[in-house]
Amino acid sequence: MHGSEAPSVWVQRWSHLVRPGGRVLDVACGQGRHARWFYKQKHLLTLVDRSQEAIDSIAIPADSCEKVVADIEAGPWPFAGREFDAVVVTNYLWRPLLPTLLASLAPGGVLIYETFTQGNETVGKPSRPDFLLRPGELLEVCRGLRVVAFEDGFLAPPARFTQRIAAVREPSLPGGVPRYVLDGGRAEKSLPHAA
Repeated sequence: MHGSEAPSVWVQRWSHLVRPGGRVLDVACGQGRHARWFYKQKHLLTLVDRSQEAIDSIAIPADSCEKVVADIEAGPWPFAGREFDAVVVTNYLWRPLLPTLLASLAPGGVLIYETFTQGNETVGKPSRPDFLLRPGELLEVCRGLRVVAFEDGFLAPPARFTQRIAAVREPSLPGGVPRYVLDGGRAEKSLPHAA
């Protein structure tokens, strides 16, 4: 369970991609280190964790924060049919949930994901392959999204192997055509809400 440590540098770095005031889904939120960060940025929050104690420890006003206690590995997805302006996941991996997380992104929505990868078993926990991403796995998962940033490697301190991605579901014009902007005479896909 996440403690009260500072929010991930990766999450802070890419949070500007989230639409101002947009709703952020914090998956396996623990004690809310990222929830507090996004609340300070004036975002609406939806938090999910299986620990009632962790959810109860997050002191964010109810008018800005929906708190859900659910076992998202064993039970139904509590947000079926809903879309979010951002989905944030750190230090958590449950592969069967990955397609659901992507489907939960609204057009223009941002996935900010950071967790452990193969190699971490040489420096600590987690060490089980079920909890470690394979090389390039997040890139494969995010195929179809616009990848803004991706890293895969060793970080310290503390010593850990991580993979992390920031990716955007491109908004489309009617008919599913990607939105383009003209830049110096050449057409490029636009990145919504980038600062």
